[in-house]
Parts: sequence; structure tokens; C-alpha cells
Amino acid sequence: MAEFDPEAIRVVACDIFGTTVDWRTGVAEQVAEIAAARGVDLDAGGFADAWRDRYPPSMQRVNRAERDWAYLDTLHRESLDELLDEHGVAHAFDDLARQELVHTWHRLPAWEDAVEGLSRLRDRHVLVALSNGGFALLTHLVKAARLPFDAVLSAELARAYKPAARAYLTAAELLDVEPARILMVAAHAWDIDGARNAGLRTAFLERPREKGPHRTADRAADVTSDLAVSGFRELADSLGC
Repeated sequence: MAEFDPEAIRVVACDIFGTTVDWRTGVAEQVAEIAAARGVDLDAGGFADAWRDRYPPSMQRVNRAERDWAYLDTLHRESLDELLDEHGVAHAFDDLARQELVHTWHRLPAWEDAVEGLSRLRDRHVLVALSNGGFALLTHLVKAARLPFDAVLSAELARAYKPAARAYLTAAELLDVEPARILMVAAHAWDIDGARNAGLRTAFLERPREKGPHRTADRAADVTSDLAVSGFRELADSLGC
């Protein structure tokens, strides 16, 4: 791939879960509140971790055509049902409560640098959310967290989950831009690798706290990308915003 030229970038596409918002804190806090309201003693942080662990394999089954397309809320609900059974608390959560739990992923706090850094990036670039979240999920999440995106590009539009090339190339087609003029920003090696393989430029954004206090997040030293930054403010600096 040609040498990276910041001036060639027209679109900055940002991953959401872990990169732009703190999924673990948001999910764990809401799970704890919902469980407590039903008299259930649950390790909410561990539950959030286990729920997230089922996220990649559930999407891989869709990408491998082992099942029909299903958007992320459906995958989250299936994983949730399994986890509640495994924890022996399924009886405490009716359908309405389970829907409430699934919707915890619709309301997540932005990282402290996100709104300011994204606003700076938007001044000079088209700024989009490019996420495996469903369209409704992302729309509600972006609004609640006051994230200044110009557009939401859900995997639901491509009917393929990142890191499948179709997820990234559909974004390029919808925005009428060459893949090499999109900068994919993500805190995950698999997302960076998928974007690079699809012909996008990449920026790894390190989030040491993404997986909580007991797990190690992906590190810049282990990722091949055009840029490596510690947050959206540094990314804006790197792009001259």
C-alpha cells in the first residue's frame, strides 16, 4: 500500500464499541441495576465480559453463512438467554426484562475524549460511525451520547459483520468514495486488519481500559496500522484538525 498521506483522507470512519464508547462500564452498571431490581445477586462486570465474549463467534457464524442474517440485537438476545441459563437466574428475568438488558447496549457512555476529538475531526472530514451494531441501536446510542457523527453506517446495511470486507466496502460505496480515502479508526486489531485488507487506511486508537481491570486490551505495539494514537484528540492533531 502507498505511503500514508493525511491529506488524501476524505472520510474518518470510527468503530463504536470500545473505541468511541465504554461498553464494559456502561453494560456492567446497567446489568447491576436491572438485576438488583429483581433481587438477583450477579457479578455484573463478569456478566458483561462473558456477554461480550460471545459477540465475535455469533457474528462469525453469520459471516460464514452458517445461519441467516441476524442483526446485533438478535445475537445479543440469544447470547443473553444462554448466559442467564448458565448463571441459574433465567427464572428472574421475563421477556420484558431481557429486552431491557439487550437495550443496555443502546445506552453507553462516550470516552472522555470522544466528543471533543470527534468534533475537531468533523470540521475537516466526513465523520461516520462504522459499527457492527444495528441501525436502531447505533442511532439511539449516538443520540444519547451526543456523538457528532455525520452518518451512521451499520453492518445491517451491508448484511455482513466486520471484519468481512463487505462491511467496509459497502461504506465506501454508500459514501461514493474510494476505500483508500477512508480512515478506519478502531481499538481492535481484528478491525484494523479487516479494514486494511479491504483497502482502507487505518488508525489504531489505544483504549487500555476497554476490557476492564482484569483483562488486557489490544495494544498499539501488536497492531499494524498507518497511525497509532492514544485518543481522538491525538488523532485530530495527527490529521491537522
